[in-house]
Amino acid sequence: MTGTENGSAQEPKFLIFGKSGWIGGLVGELLNQQGAQFEYGTARLEDRAGVLADIERVKPTHVLNAAGVTGRPNVDWCEDHKIETIRANVIGCLNLADICLQKGLHMTYYGTGCIFHYDDGKFVQGNGVGFKESDTPNFTGSYYSHTKAIVENLLKEFPNVLTLRVRMPIVADMTYPRNFITKIIKYDKVIDIPNSMTVLPELLPLSIEMARRKLTGIMNFTNPGAISHNEILALYKEYVDEEFTWSNFTVEEQAKVIVAPRSNNLLDTDRISGEFPELLGIKESLIKYVFEPAAANKEEVKKAVREMRGR
Repeated sequence: MTGTENGSAQEPKFLIFGKSGWIGGLVGELLNQQGAQFEYGTARLEDRAGVLADIERVKPTHVLNAAGVTGRPNVDWCEDHKIETIRANVIGCLNLADICLQKGLHMTYYGTGCIFHYDDGKFVQGNGVGFKESDTPNFTGSYYSHTKAIVENLLKEFPNVLTLRVRMPIVADMTYPRNFITKIIKYDKVIDIPNSMTVLPELLPLSIEMARRKLTGIMNFTNPGAISHNEILALYKEYVDEEFTWSNFTVEEQAKVIVAPRSNNLLDTDRISGEFPELLGIKESLIKYVFEPAAANKEEVKKAVREMRGR
């Protein structure tokens, strides 16, 4: 797919879709730090002619798709904007995958792992059995997750596509609104359920390496293991603010303040750990990439978080 120039392998060039999105922006920063060649696409993915023009302009060897809608301020938005969600998350994504296939290009798609939910059978909360890449999604409680499950199933037929199942993504900035820690730290009450999560400072660089390796199929894109909301908040209390407090409420109580149900699950990480044996478990990764840096600047972090919480 990369071709050759003057008898030597062509240097990879990345085309990123999703410039205005969180992950798309972070991926661009990483590629810039690596000194890699990359550009952002300008077309909306449902605009096939525009996507083709972007590819002709950039002439990439690899395409990274971080575009799509999750909703603002959260996925509840998708419940009342179903057509927009379909266009972005299904039609647009398939359009790009199809064009890449026709052009002989590898595509990495930043999808979601929020298409599974603990059940009363094999995948009981706390039993340590995680959903594998081959398992069929069992959660359609939100329209966002419904469209993501549909497109993942269809993308399996494309031999040039790697689908990464991102879950509850986390970065070090505890005031960034998309950060999972920011979301739960703002609330007086949270549910307390163990989940697989994606520590982006550790995992996003691996996604670029996966693209370079031209891995395909589905990849559970999370750190090994699961961690609960209470465990994360306890780490914040330990490393940053010993006076921090919170309380819990049940899933039933949570349902009264949200529109669509939320997914809770454990994803199996055998495949990603096989590719990257150095990958840290979720708690270890959080400590290294999030809480130790926060502790080194705790007064500033504490002040910012308290202002965000209005306290």
